[in-house]
Amino acid sequence: MQNTEQYILSQQERYQTTLFEFLRIPSVSADPKYRPDVTDAAVWLEKLLSYLGFQAETIATKGNPLVYAETPPVPDGKTILVYGHYDVQPPEPLDLWETPPFEPTVREGNVYARGATDDKGQFLTHLFAAEAYLKKTKSPKIQIKFLFEGEEESSGSVSLYEFLKNETNRKKLACDYVIVSDSSMFGENQPAITYGLRGILSFELFIIGPNRDLHSGDFGGTVLNPGIALTKMLAGLVDGNGKILVPHIYEDVCEITSLEKEELQKLPFNEQDFFKKIGLNEGFGERGFTTLERRWCRPTFDINGITCGYQGEGSKTIIPSQASAKFTLRLVPNQKPEKVAENVKRRLMTLLPPGVQMRLKYEHGAPGMLSPLESPYIQKAATALHNVFGSPPVFTRQGGSIPIVAELRDRLGAEVLLLGWGQDDDNPHAPNEKFSLRNFQRGTLVSAQLMHLLGE
Repeated sequence: MQNTEQYILSQQERYQTTLFEFLRIPSVSADPKYRPDVTDAAVWLEKLLSYLGFQAETIATKGNPLVYAETPPVPDGKTILVYGHYDVQPPEPLDLWETPPFEPTVREGNVYARGATDDKGQFLTHLFAAEAYLKKTKSPKIQIKFLFEGEEESSGSVSLYEFLKNETNRKKLACDYVIVSDSSMFGENQPAITYGLRGILSFELFIIGPNRDLHSGDFGGTVLNPGIALTKMLAGLVDGNGKILVPHIYEDVCEITSLEKEELQKLPFNEQDFFKKIGLNEGFGERGFTTLERRWCRPTFDINGITCGYQGEGSKTIIPSQASAKFTLRLVPNQKPEKVAENVKRRLMTLLPPGVQMRLKYEHGAPGMLSPLESPYIQKAATALHNVFGSPPVFTRQGGSIPIVAELRDRLGAEVLLLGWGQDDDNPHAPNEKFSLRNFQRGTLVSAQLMHLLGE
């Protein structure tokens, strides 16, 4: 293992140069104008995997390509599958970036660029770790597979879901453990193992009124304004304390166990500092639960964007013909996305006032997941983290969603390990996204140690 660590430390300049090259590719999957760049990112990644010594290929889909690679099988050995996504979020609003989003810039030990922490920088640590492990280990004890996709940030991994439906493809990906690094540590020097994720439901609601925009003086008071109808309906999905008003939504919620409550209370979490970092004096949320419980373990409803009427400079006195809103619900383990989606639609139908029509577009959905804390592989991950960071990891859930993770677990019958090297303030979906270069190095060292430990 010492030779592996020495090799990794000696290669840091090369690793960073490679990361920066990757970050310059604007692989935004949500915007069609970036489609060629998304393809370029897949091709670039396949070439890197081949260069590092893995058998690599690009797999065409109806959407963006998958990139797959593997090392030779190991008789009677374990197999790990590293999953990640090479697509990134849109960079807008551009005027809030201190430096261009696709020109990596180093400031105070961090690299700033879109995709730095979500997810390019994080998953590259496993590629470099695997290269070092294979170069410096005389007889590798595990097989390593890699699977990277380009739709996690847009369609919720639709093409990968389709790929996993095929039995031949599932055999290709067969493994004992799935390793995902698309999450955060609990502090600058506090490593964490994430054992739970929330699921997600994503919708766009359209409220359609008159067949054209109307003069608000001539028609005000005679027709229902779609913007008013929309906002009232959205307000009818949640109460003033954040409790969701969708029927039956709490019936299947996996409640927090007493052991989990104890673990959450042990975390070095300062609520005042947490809200101060985001410019707030206090928090908000469902009564009877702590901030961490609300953040990780409870379902939520959020409006992500509203479009209605005139948006330009000055005033334009109209009644808009249509209003729309994008909204999401975060689900917790045991909640079924299909059931919740149907109840959301039913609730909105009861809230729909006369005088307008409704169209609800279902974008995508995925369940939450939990991993057993008692699993031996989690304990090996804890050992690797402790060895590199000098302190034992804490066990956390994550409030965000990685839709494909539960599908990989269920389809492949494998255990999932979520190891993140990011920080809470890395701004993964916002301007000035960053990633700690120190954690880039430490993550690579942890990954290499874990490969050795899983082979024992």
